[in-house]
Amino acid sequence: MTRQVLCVAATTAALPAALLAAELTFDVCHVAGLAEAAAALREQHFPVGLLVLDHWDGPLTELDHFLRRHSGLRWVAVFLPQALEEAAFRQLVHDHCVDFHTWPLDAARLSHTLGHALGLAALAGLGHLPEECQSMRLTGRSTAITLLRQQVLKVAGADAPVLIWGESGTGKELVARAIHEHSGRSGGPFVPINCGAIPASLVQSELFGYEKGAFTGAGPGKCGLIESASGGSIFLDEIGDLPLELQANLLRFLQEKTIYRVGGTRSVPVDARVIAASHVKLSEAVERGLFREDLFYRLNVLTLQVPALRERRDDVVALAHEVFHSYATERARRVRGFSNSALRALRAHDWPGNVRELLNRVRRAAVMADGALIHPHDLELDGLDSTAAAEDLVTTRASAERMALQGRIDAGHSITSVARELGVSRMTLYRLMAKHGIQRPARGGED
Repeated sequence: MTRQVLCVAATTAALPAALLAAELTFDVCHVAGLAEAAAALREQHFPVGLLVLDHWDGPLTELDHFLRRHSGLRWVAVFLPQALEEAAFRQLVHDHCVDFHTWPLDAARLSHTLGHALGLAALAGLGHLPEECQSMRLTGRSTAITLLRQQVLKVAGADAPVLIWGESGTGKELVARAIHEHSGRSGGPFVPINCGAIPASLVQSELFGYEKGAFTGAGPGKCGLIESASGGSIFLDEIGDLPLELQANLLRFLQEKTIYRVGGTRSVPVDARVIAASHVKLSEAVERGLFREDLFYRLNVLTLQVPALRERRDDVVALAHEVFHSYATERARRVRGFSNSALRALRAHDWPGNVRELLNRVRRAAVMADGALIHPHDLELDGLDSTAAAEDLVTTRASAERMALQGRIDAGHSITSVARELGVSRMTLYRLMAKHGIQRPARGGED
């Protein structure tokens, strides 16, 4: 278990002897101020944080927001005794810290507290996600998401078009960004475009730009979105919604790496990688005549499928915690996390809206929850936990019935003796055997 502790203080100088003694048993990283602390947390994982607040001159609201954003750490505070006289300070320590100490420090007590905080972090499973998961922002350890991360790294190294398919709300844009950020184009722009959100009358001018006076009301010439992605990647989300007449222009761009602005007479070279996505399977759209077959084959060079959330249930809790911490500054100060019943309800839900639905439910619950923990009714999943439990009980009972029957019959007990042992009539026993698909014993065992 890691024994790394991040120590945040107003200054790293003149640390007390007790704190230095604690370093004999812990790997302590000292930073001065919140900016340095945030930078350290971006670079490295720390399960426990130590706040040295004896000379803290900044506003408490700033510290409160920092601790909300980094609530995944177990925080221990050290401050002067008189600080407890301030109500706002007491509330801050209560909301964010697992323990606190006042000056003068006792090295043995501080070491014990830090060790206890590290143990709590380990028990709660607050370890950081793998490095590739953090860099891709594709949270989870399920087989499906692990495979997707591996595929992203593979296609990122190429420069061919990528076609991403997945249900609405699965995070296709996150996958597209991960491809861009791990590619040789990461230093260039990433330009996302929702093809279904641009009015049909403006799609061509928005994508390809226009020259001065190209149409009524056109002012100075404008660079289009595709052109603005030169040197980087352009993400065409819901490309299946692109009008057929513009699909031909996009095909020309993919073939020749040039575009024509609306009203223009000269071609403009554009070096941009195309990453497209759709919740509709484009092969089926081609069959219905809604998508050009030649464009489909141009795009369908490297393909990725983003799994639905119901196919990666092992990731639901990790995703919920990530959302909870990502929107820490929004949530009610008293809300600290999820109850066990809430976590069971999250796992039991089918998530028809995928990750987008999870994000919305958790954000709403974090704001609206009345207690310190989020419960199923805060997530509007209050009926699901009991349903799942009832189904588990039915399954367990059925398995026990079958084992009791099969075991006695396999042991050669007669129908009469089995019925007597189980306290049921022979007719009831026959019905139970039929229910569980258990064959009657040979004739010799009937009586």
